[in-house]
Amino acid sequence: MSDTRRRVKVYTLNEDRQWDDRGTGHVSSTFVERLKGTSLLVRAESDGSLLLESKISPNTAYQKQQDTLIVWSEADNYDLALSFQEKAGCDEIWEKICQVQGKDPALDITQDPIDESEEERFPEEIPETSHLVELPPCELSRLEEIADLVTSVLSSPIRREKLALALVSEGYIKKLLGLFRVCEDLDNREGLHHLYEIVRGVLFLNKAALFEVMFSDDCIMDVVGCLEYDPALVQPKRHREFLTKTAKFKEVIPITDSELRQKIHQTYRVQYIQDIILPTPSVFEENFLSTLTSFIFFNKVEIVSMLQEDEKFLTEVFAQLTDEGTDDSKRRELGMDDLQVRAAATDIFSYLVEFSPSMVREFVMQEPQQTDDDVLLINVVIKQMICDSDPELGGAVQLMGLLRTLIDPENMLASTNKTEKTEFLSFFYKYCMHVLTAPLLANTAHDKISKDLQEGSAKINPVCPDNFQTAQLLALILELLTFCVEHHTYHIKTYIMNKDLLRRVLVLMNSKHTFLALCALRFMRRIIGLKDEYYNRYIIKGNLFEPVINALLDNGTRYNLLNSAIIELFEFIKVEDIKSLIAHIVDNFYKALESIEYVQTFKGLKGRYEQEKDRQSQRISRYRRDARSLDEDEELWFNDDDDDDEGEPVEKSRIEDDFSDSYGKYMEAKKGAANGAGNNVKAAALPTATAVTPNSSSASSVKTVSLPATPVMKTTLVGLVDYPDDEDEEDDDEEEQSPRKRPRLTS
Repeated sequence: MSDTRRRVKVYTLNEDRQWDDRGTGHVSSTFVERLKGTSLLVRAESDGSLLLESKISPNTAYQKQQDTLIVWSEADNYDLALSFQEKAGCDEIWEKICQVQGKDPALDITQDPIDESEEERFPEEIPETSHLVELPPCELSRLEEIADLVTSVLSSPIRREKLALALVSEGYIKKLLGLFRVCEDLDNREGLHHLYEIVRGVLFLNKAALFEVMFSDDCIMDVVGCLEYDPALVQPKRHREFLTKTAKFKEVIPITDSELRQKIHQTYRVQYIQDIILPTPSVFEENFLSTLTSFIFFNKVEIVSMLQEDEKFLTEVFAQLTDEGTDDSKRRELGMDDLQVRAAATDIFSYLVEFSPSMVREFVMQEPQQTDDDVLLINVVIKQMICDSDPELGGAVQLMGLLRTLIDPENMLASTNKTEKTEFLSFFYKYCMHVLTAPLLANTAHDKISKDLQEGSAKINPVCPDNFQTAQLLALILELLTFCVEHHTYHIKTYIMNKDLLRRVLVLMNSKHTFLALCALRFMRRIIGLKDEYYNRYIIKGNLFEPVINALLDNGTRYNLLNSAIIELFEFIKVEDIKSLIAHIVDNFYKALESIEYVQTFKGLKGRYEQEKDRQSQRISRYRRDARSLDEDEELWFNDDDDDDEGEPVEKSRIEDDFSDSYGKYMEAKKGAANGAGNNVKAAALPTATAVTPNSSSASSVKTVSLPATPVMKTTLVGLVDYPDDEDEEDDDEEEQSPRKRPRLTS
């Protein structure tokens, strides 16, 4: 098993200042003779190829961010980053870098690329006051200069530090906010846009001393005001109006402590700035606001501490909760089953899961086993996810993420006396999995499928007609099940086999919601990606490629994501040479697929099949002997041993049976069932208007589908591509009858 500590993604910064993913691999620090120094090497986990070879230079500034990220520049326009899967691996490589450079690993940056080099080259020119940045006068005419200064220092930790010291020592923040009020009175939009850049940049300096000034009672609303004038917006936002008029501070029990009240107001407003006003930072900018996050966190700790120390407050809260005379409107503010309370409970639960998933799992497994499954904590969470009334399923998405964290083996502990993974997953699949899959199974029931088939060959969705919200929910459930396939192996495999789950999932390939059909396909792709022969035999026995191939043929001439994803599935089978699946596909479906020539995938599958068949035939022939070529001694030997003489054809038969087992089982069994499941596959038409004539055994249910006459690409590896004619898809359907609407030959 690979060392996950050393697992990294390699990023490079492109010309558009966007980070490009160069691949995933494992990093090591090794002395490279050719480079004459210790270097960072990253080898791809897929094929072992070298993704990165970078010598640790004594003069390069390396920066560690967010505990799992190391960023540096090797040239003026070539920035690199390693994103580690685990903090331990990042710390290990960081210590090695610091060791080579002779730096303290406790630092987050080994050296400053600008200031330190300048100090080394011109030490006599650096004045003693160099710890400060010289600020321009705080005047309207200098706002652009101030904005440029603040923006320019963000790339240098040392210069950020110097600017922060200058801003605090000169009381500069309050002077700037004074200019804001002047600009707003004069409706000076240019000045207001500069002030937006300045205040945003000062927040990104990430200094607690500045936050204390900016978030004080007499400054915070002006800070919010500056952030309303984003130059990218046509009209400024009205954040101050929301905070002062729309947002209401409700007290369940009157708060008499003015300091506590002020702290609550401040925390709410700062949280609003972080969550609503400031744009979401990229993964490489999150460290800019780490101190802001800490500021909010410690404010909340202080609020809780002050409430705990208030003897009257908590006593009064619980007294009203237990008093039967408390009216419903009052009690709702304390806790009832309404949307706001539910949202608050979800937030609390998410904090617990993020803080310690093991603690939550331990609590769940300690719940009384004799109780009804419905009251188990995880099942309550699943039902809240299923019953989310939000049209966008915002709450369901959040809860699904929490469930994923809880069932993720990567954060489960293992000790000498017990294994959390084994115990919790056994619990989850026994008591909770049936609750999670209930909507999926209910919406793919057999009677619904049969009813749909009786209605005709048109692609009518039997699952969730016109119900986008249900389709979204099923997609969420499938995403979680796909995660289980990848990480749970034994437990999910048993569940899939027992419930015939893949067959039920593939019913969703009929959905009119393409995103749901793609989710179903992704579930099957993950299963096939495991290259597990138990799964392969299950797929073959159930003829489970049929709905996928029908979806491909129904898709017709459309070059869209569904088309590409299905072809990629078969391309994977071909490239990985999964013999049992290749034999099954070629034997049962090749007549329906052979006319698809705009990719070479299906011809490649047939080629693989023929190669393996030839190889098996050659293997058999090596064991056969021509009796006429045997010498006299061999003839005497055979004649002397009657038992062996009888055994020779048995050996031949056994070898021939080996070949039959490897292909014949998947071919002959399907030939016998050709009039059953296999007959429902539609045959693709040739690029011309003439349809392929199906054989008599399958003619009763073959559907003709036109395919493009002009190949789009001919390559062995098919990517998931977005074709330019997708936008005209609806127009094409109006001009030409859609393939999914065409009747079967027997209709």
